Amino acid sequence: MKHEIHFADVTLTSAPEAFLTSVTVEGKTREFTGTPFLRLKSGEEIGFDKAVCRSFPIRTGTTEGVRAVFEDFPLPERFKGLKVTLDTEILTDGFLRVSVLTENEPEDGLAAIGLQPLAFGAKKGTGYTVLPRMQGVILPAECEETPFEGHYEGVVFERNAYMPLYGQVTDASDFGKGFGCAAIFETPYDARYLFDHDPGSDTLITPLFVASLGRIGYKRSMLYKFETACDYTRIAKIYRTYLRERGIFRSLREKIERTPAVAGLLGTPVVHTDIAVHISPDSYYYHKDNPEKNDHFTTFAKRADDLRRLREMGVVKAYLHLDGWGNHGYDNLHPSPFPPFEAAGGAEGMKALSETCREPGYTFGIHDQYRDYYYDAPDFDMDNAVQNEDGSHPYCDVWYGGKHTWLCSKLAPEYVRHNYDHFNALGIRIDGTYLDVFSVVFLDECFNPHHRATREDCAKARRECFELLNARNIITSSEETVDCMVPSIALCHHAPFYIGDAGKEGEIVGIPIPLFNLVWHDSMVIPWDTDNDWGYLPNGYDALGLAYLNGGTTYLPLDSDEEKIARLEKVWALHKKIGDRELLRHELVGGDPKLQRSVFARPDGEITITVDFHAEKASITVFEE
Repeated sequence: MKHEIHFADVTLTSAPEAFLTSVTVEGKTREFTGTPFLRLKSGEEIGFDKAVCRSFPIRTGTTEGVRAVFEDFPLPERFKGLKVTLDTEILTDGFLRVSVLTENEPEDGLAAIGLQPLAFGAKKGTGYTVLPRMQGVILPAECEETPFEGHYEGVVFERNAYMPLYGQVTDASDFGKGFGCAAIFETPYDARYLFDHDPGSDTLITPLFVASLGRIGYKRSMLYKFETACDYTRIAKIYRTYLRERGIFRSLREKIERTPAVAGLLGTPVVHTDIAVHISPDSYYYHKDNPEKNDHFTTFAKRADDLRRLREMGVVKAYLHLDGWGNHGYDNLHPSPFPPFEAAGGAEGMKALSETCREPGYTFGIHDQYRDYYYDAPDFDMDNAVQNEDGSHPYCDVWYGGKHTWLCSKLAPEYVRHNYDHFNALGIRIDGTYLDVFSVVFLDECFNPHHRATREDCAKARRECFELLNARNIITSSEETVDCMVPSIALCHHAPFYIGDAGKEGEIVGIPIPLFNLVWHDSMVIPWDTDNDWGYLPNGYDALGLAYLNGGTTYLPLDSDEEKIARLEKVWALHKKIGDRELLRHELVGGDPKLQRSVFARPDGEITITVDFHAEKASITVFEE
């Protein structure tokens, strides 16, 4: 049955039985393609075209749409009675919502449901795909290189998708405006996207919703916004408005009201250093042939001297990020790493470093960890670990501390409260805390009946850990910037661009754009690694130029000389002006990926930053209106 609905300047044409759906805005039409499918636990996929379908119009006071009900799938007997409802609705604000709901679902049967992707169809030079892969990337239509090989499943709220957002633009030259669509995962916690692209061909992105604690369970939905004068900046702003209208977005200025110490981050470099290293014989990093590399340390007093040297060289503000302060050093014994490393000065030495740090006005921040759960931690109990569906537990032995599993996220907040009460008892003032991996690794599920946790529960528990610290006026930070964590943190380790071989300097795939910053810049402080110590610098893109272009601060190595400090001071001064201001727009000037421009808001005007990456060292122009 064919349905045609006109509502809120959008026309929806739908024939669910034939899987024909199209959307028309201002005379421009985009079609959905393929068929939805069920994925069983066995991995087998069953298309909705194998089921019996009936459809009918639906309407509320604010929506109009079509409901399609699918039954009698050719599935094993235990699926008898399974019914899947697919709703396609136009909302008052012009969004199109596609949602799917299962009924009579067996307890252990479905692994995922995939929806129809939008047909792209843009030819070379006439469109592009926008992906939230790390900081952001655009892929020209029919491009030869992609960030994923062939058929790839990307996890939302992980490096594959810092944000639950993607988009495509057609009828656009030079990566400018055209007929575009912003696609938002309205139910993002159990979401994926299937990326299909063969070199030189079309790009299809399929929304995929996976089971939560063994079942599809709740209603899953996508939102699509179609506009005829759209580009990647507009796609980002559609999502930013979506966040603000739902009370999710929190600006730095709002965070400062909650945690006044955050104000000190503006215009401030990050000094990343450590105290102690102990590499367990069980660790991937253990040096069998050079055992002397497995244990070394620097005293807290030496680090205090290092900071005094920076102040003597004219560094007025700095945020210290201190690794390896715990009993066995970096990445050991968590979540119970006390006491502070004795040979380096112990609790008294750490207390003295904290006090010395504040003498010149610096901020004392530490590395901490509440996910990796080490077998040799003093209070380790496997019953507190994440439990898989089959009753087993995750296992890892990569990091310095050796064998470990994962602490169930629901137990993490109490550990945070306990440990920071202990710091208070020791008289060690903590100004900032980095909770490792919380804002980069995928969200955990736990099947232990005593602390069952969905992925959404995991996200809530991680945010609670941050909020416990915010309430104590401790600056919160974490590794990267998956945006379900961003409202609760003020600083991150980095939010780099994707390159093909992460961890090494390399060619970026596609064209780097600050998609994340177009949404979240005025909510986060992002330091840029101008020395490329972590290997995320794409070839041909000067690191200092990227710091300027993204309106960020920088790292400051402890061994910096006066020349380096003088060069970086200009970035810090700019960050002080715009670090808490919105990135209004970004463009590839004339469609040139090596000539980029960012425009930041100011109370009395705008600041435009143009960076030419063609030379080995970028040419940077800052214009203030």
